[in-house]
Amino acid sequence: MSEVLIVAAEASSALFAQRLLELWKRQGTAVKAFGVGTQAMEDLGFERLGRAEEMAVVGAAEIIEQYGKLKTVFNSLVAESAKRKPAVAIVMDYPEFNLMLAKKLHGLGIPVVYYISPQVWAWRKGRVDTIKKYCQKVFVLFPFELPFYESKNVPVEFVGHPVLDELNPKFDDPKDRLLQRQRRGIQNDEIVLGLMPGSRRGELKQHFDLQVEVARRLLAKNPKLKIAFLVAPTFSKEVIQEKLENVRFPYLLWKDDPFEMINLTDLILVASGTATLQVGLLKKPMVIMYKMKWTTGLFAKIFIRGVRFFGIVNLILGREVVPERWQGGANPEELTQLLQRYLSDDAYRNSVVQELGQIRAQLGEKGATQRVAESLKVYLGDA
Repeated sequence: MSEVLIVAAEASSALFAQRLLELWKRQGTAVKAFGVGTQAMEDLGFERLGRAEEMAVVGAAEIIEQYGKLKTVFNSLVAESAKRKPAVAIVMDYPEFNLMLAKKLHGLGIPVVYYISPQVWAWRKGRVDTIKKYCQKVFVLFPFELPFYESKNVPVEFVGHPVLDELNPKFDDPKDRLLQRQRRGIQNDEIVLGLMPGSRRGELKQHFDLQVEVARRLLAKNPKLKIAFLVAPTFSKEVIQEKLENVRFPYLLWKDDPFEMINLTDLILVASGTATLQVGLLKKPMVIMYKMKWTTGLFAKIFIRGVRFFGIVNLILGREVVPERWQGGANPEELTQLLQRYLSDDAYRNSVVQELGQIRAQLGEKGATQRVAESLKVYLGDA
């Protein structure tokens, strides 16, 4: 039996790691996996040395706040890897942590594969040299990532995006959607605004109250509007319920599969991240927003070069199909105006929906997890 180290500290990474574990289980691949992941991964037999729910942080300030906890997990991963000598280490996104870990693992003679590449093509491009030095291969999800890594002579494989495998054909069935909305008490003439403030604690702190204020302003103008809070996989419903204690307007609180929830909405205010891709694949008009602590935002502004957009859907389509606002631009007045345009301008809303329909064709074919598993066989031998 081969041992495999997996580090999946983000909500989206952990889901795709979970799908890999599920595939190995179905195929009868003899693998014992350990590392950082979620409860759902642990339920599949994964040995957790670090909890993704506690490690999902973004920005220098948050990393400093959580340094002690992250350092403990880091040291544990290195020590266990030195003892167990896993056949391969699969690190996913989370670059500050994973690139340091890759260096340590490389020194131990353990092959490292990067699945879900960090956005080195967008900012701090020098990190690609670290990836090239310490990682044996990079699996990329987006077609525009491939030429960047190839130009740097990094061993790379475009596997397509595993989120495509999460799409159920029923999401294209308007009758099923109508039925599901009725079951949730949504009337046919009501418009549902979904709020997705993010999957990390820091994002919730920066975005939640802002999104609530935008919803309050929109409700004052649109009597047929319903507000739905879509709970990220990394949070319990109770965590969000506590933050809603002072909210004085009616709302819906949902915790379900992200696609299931998104499908029930008509438009969405969403924090930048994988969630924007999920929203775009279901062709929901959206406004993308992101706020960081001031110091983190300053560093980001300095390091990001040559990238016109930060929203994944706009990056894929090569133009600003949906509005995106960052830092000071992500304020209640501006976000309210941008969402109101969807509610007031049918032609604009329909054109955005039509353009979002082009995303699926840009992401390759379904089966990313299967392609990753095939490429990993070289490390697993007869597992």
